[in-house]
Amino acid sequence: MKFEKYSISHQIKNSLEKMGYKRPTDIQFKAIPPILKGEDVLGIAQTGTGKTAAFVIPVLHLLLSRKVQKRKDGIKCIVMVPTRELAMQITGVFQKIGQFTKINSFCVFGGVEQGPQITKLEKGIDVLVATPGRMFDLVSQGHIRLNRVEILILDEADHMLDLGFIKDIRDLIYHLPEKRQTLFFSATIDEKIKKLAYSLVKNPIRIEISPKDPVSKNVDHSLAFIEMDDKRFFLERLINENPDSKILVFVRTKVRAERVAKAMGRAEIEAFTLHGDKEQKERLSLLSQFKNDKFKVLIATDVSARGIDIPNVDYVINYDMPDQAENYVHRVGRTGRGVQKGTAVSFCSQKEKDILTEIEGFINNNIKVLEISKTDYKDTLDFTNDHDSNWKNLLKEQEESLKLRRKKKKK
Repeated sequence: MKFEKYSISHQIKNSLEKMGYKRPTDIQFKAIPPILKGEDVLGIAQTGTGKTAAFVIPVLHLLLSRKVQKRKDGIKCIVMVPTRELAMQITGVFQKIGQFTKINSFCVFGGVEQGPQITKLEKGIDVLVATPGRMFDLVSQGHIRLNRVEILILDEADHMLDLGFIKDIRDLIYHLPEKRQTLFFSATIDEKIKKLAYSLVKNPIRIEISPKDPVSKNVDHSLAFIEMDDKRFFLERLINENPDSKILVFVRTKVRAERVAKAMGRAEIEAFTLHGDKEQKERLSLLSQFKNDKFKVLIATDVSARGIDIPNVDYVINYDMPDQAENYVHRVGRTGRGVQKGTAVSFCSQKEKDILTEIEGFINNNIKVLEISKTDYKDTLDFTNDHDSNWKNLLKEQEESLKLRRKKKKK
């Protein structure tokens, strides 16, 4: 069924056509009809399946059909998300799909001055996308009124619980009208998620898109067994062998991100880092530049990159294996988005084989192993441009750098 056949406004159909959306994905096909009927929905779908549009399309239609006009009466739809970057991304989807409507969408998040956000809120908005901390600050100050909210959406709910936002979510409920439509989207479902979901929704339509292998069929994913101290040499080689490719590299910690970027710099490779110690303005600038191909290599931690839709990522490199098995799916899902193809490669050391076992159990599949001959392995180490292997000094240097950055932020 094509979008043109759906009972949605012509303004939305026009924007979908302009964006090249013709047919719904599985989660969109199953979620849009019940949302249009006003049902509560519990949607479970892995990353990259189009779940943002699955709620944006019907919500925009519902608000249009209710003739939203008096914005100063209050916000009509709240979308709660775990990270600032995701808030901006979802707001962008609302604005693109709603470009031919008068629905006004806006996002608020911490880490930036609240003055401009307050000014925008005072003018009146229809859809608010927000991270919990900043939203409650503005609610307590009286700048956000929630008494007119008709639709509540929780997106990436599993990640919000991981970050400890469950109390904020429950506190939010007390500020909302009891009569409302609630949409709950998550990449995974476990007892904790299930308990929270069913405390927020009423007789929900449960939709679960969970194939046996949760990794997108558009992603060719494999792994290579590489010792921890040798990983930088193999990353250098992969980047040099793919000079025109956009490459997203995942590491465990902020310190690791800076260390790997420094190693690439010594090998004459330009690489930038994205993690929680970066100022918000710098993080947004880096994401924008990476999306617009201003540089080719971004090294990121899980928290700063989960859920972000970066177009045309050719390679995802798991430089460090993820701490949690499900994060493997989120990481490799940054490539092979939509109808595009992508490649993901994991560097697994001997110490990381236990988590590899967990990951393969989680995805119900064995990850293809790239065999590296002893000669090829040795050549990779021998022909590097990085000849500084004093990692203890490098680690100390990066720790001092991060401490200095934190002191500056406190000031």
